[in-house]
Amino acid sequence: MSRILVTGSADGLGRAAADSLLSAGHDVVVHARNQERAADLDALVGRGAHLVMGDFTERDAVRRIAAELNDAKPLDAVIHNAGVWSGPAVMPVNIIAPYLLTALLRGPRRLVYLSSSSHFGGRPSLTGVDWQGRSAGSYSDSKLFVTTLAAAVARLRPGVLSNAVDPGWVPTRMGGPDAPDDLELGHRTQEWLASSDEPQALTTGGYWYHHQRLEPHRAVHDEVFQGQLLEALAEETGTAL
Repeated sequence: MSRILVTGSADGLGRAAADSLLSAGHDVVVHARNQERAADLDALVGRGAHLVMGDFTERDAVRRIAAELNDAKPLDAVIHNAGVWSGPAVMPVNIIAPYLLTALLRGPRRLVYLSSSSHFGGRPSLTGVDWQGRSAGSYSDSKLFVTTLAAAVARLRPGVLSNAVDPGWVPTRMGGPDAPDDLELGHRTQEWLASSDEPQALTTGGYWYHHQRLEPHRAVHDEVFQGQLLEALAEETGTAL
């Protein structure tokens, strides 16, 4: 049994992953951004899941969640599932929050970051990025950044299994009802990477789609770009990885 945090687990892929991991006997920590969203997790909490709350657009809330989790039973894995598609929350939620949690949480030896095929359209440039969300952010850029973060963590923390997953375009609240990919397949790979002892699941630095390791955007494994991204995030947040 592993203790696994799933961020953004009130609905969609996060909810499905948390539900499945709980059914498999794991000790699951679910996350909602506020009390209203937390009510949607009552069924999972009733089955034994632990709940943390905090709005990922607020850095102090992310820090508070990290402190709360560091004071509790150590985590074995984190699935960085929380994400937004558009608007000013894109950079704070999609890259700042997972970066801060990665920097601040002690203990997890498996980290899974939710990427997207949209990362191929991202720009490997940090010029003019609005990290604080004062204006609308680029979803494609945010997913390129978080995929690069996953690869950088894999390189810099050899004792940690760090991977990125493209869940596909699935019919969730974000993806919309007409999304063509399979919702079930959309959450299985991140669960597998977070908990399985199969040899492939014990690898690191991968970009995965439906249990297949694929080649990401060429900037993802560029160590110069990784360094620039980590330096920018450390300066922006005041927190080094």
